[in-house]
Amino acid sequence: MLAPLSRKFVTVAAIAALALGSAACSRIRGHQGFIYDQVLLDSLQPGIDNRDSVEKTLGRPTFTSQFGATDWYYVARDTKQLAFSTPKPVKQMVVRVRFDAAGNVVALDKAGLEKAVNINPENDKTPTLGRDSNLFKDLFGNIGSVGATSQGGGTADNPN
Repeated sequence: MLAPLSRKFVTVAAIAALALGSAACSRIRGHQGFIYDQVLLDSLQPGIDNRDSVEKTLGRPTFTSQFGATDWYYVARDTKQLAFSTPKPVKQMVVRVRFDAAGNVVALDKAGLEKAVNINPENDKTPTLGRDSNLFKDLFGNIGSVGATSQGGGTADNPN
């Protein structure tokens, strides 16, 4: 029969093991991007607001368009993951604010998780166009071409 002290130790060790085991199976929630408020989004109106008022209401954009500063994007994403697995998106909100040349709001577009795309490369490789290469071509492909001189005449900066 176990002594009372060792019985307590076994009980505490079992509870600790159970706690660690259940912690490994816990779900971890995360948030990325700006924290949006539906009331603030609804307060923005095309034709009335401009860049300054949008920045004061929503803050600085997550990113701007690459083709001029006519579009601002605000991105928010909630994720959930199980222990050490890859996070999965649960909810997403992308708000695009379009401006005219004078800086006034022209339109607000909202999109959710339905626009998200899962990109899965084939066999851990992304297929590309171009030459087919392998290890031997990479190692021995330059033999004979490195240090070779051209048959044509030299140039003004390289007379050889």
